[in-house]
Amino acid sequence: MGAGHAHRLYVPGTSVVHRLPPQCKLVAVLAFVIAVVATPRERMWAFAVYAVLLAAVAAVSRVPAGLVPRRVVIEVPFVAFAFLLPFVASGEKVAVLGVQVSQSGLWGAWNILAKGTLGVVASILLAATTEPRMLLLGVERLRMPQLITQIATFMLRYADVVTAELRRMKVARASRGFEPRDLRDAGVLARSVGALFLRSYERGERVHLAMLSRGYDGRMPVMHDVGATAAQWSMAAALPAAATVVAAAAWIAA
Repeated sequence: MGAGHAHRLYVPGTSVVHRLPPQCKLVAVLAFVIAVVATPRERMWAFAVYAVLLAAVAAVSRVPAGLVPRRVVIEVPFVAFAFLLPFVASGEKVAVLGVQVSQSGLWGAWNILAKGTLGVVASILLAATTEPRMLLLGVERLRMPQLITQIATFMLRYADVVTAELRRMKVARASRGFEPRDLRDAGVLARSVGALFLRSYERGERVHLAMLSRGYDGRMPVMHDVGATAAQWSMAAALPAAATVVAAAAWIAA
């Protein structure tokens, strides 16, 4: 695959976690999330242990302390749903701070909040320690069809290009005195979206022709070797192995 570009989710570094092959990290995160999801919701101590494991990964990878809390706000819609669940769920009622709420709803909210947050944090750490283009290479090494990874690669590369084009069009409209105020201006915005689509389509055609002229035959050249050794697989397996032990202990204690 061609050379990538820096992404705002990635935090450059040289830690052990950064140096692990992307396919190892992908499998490790997936296995960790499966262990978390399989844990009985009543075993709160297990989720505390999972949080400690993720904190250890963040410390080893030298991810800035404030980065994870800032990015975890992406799950706010799910948190809002979790907080509503005790009030709308049926079942036995219990009093919490003088308010009658559903006991099953409380457990359901805790289940969503705990497992969802741990999964989001694991994904944040994966994105912070792995460049997006390397993630795509890792997915390809895990036998994902090349056509899908190529589409994802172009989406990653040209999302910023299309966004920049949209920003220039907005500046052009503002320089001509246009300022959207109500629904009567929707027509102008709709025409702008149509123009953006046409420009993006034409750019895609030009890029495809340029690729064909340079010998593109349906396969992208691989610029980086992302092969993994047994030692690297073993290192990546440390997190899911520990999580599996915790999940097994939670089921035994159930």
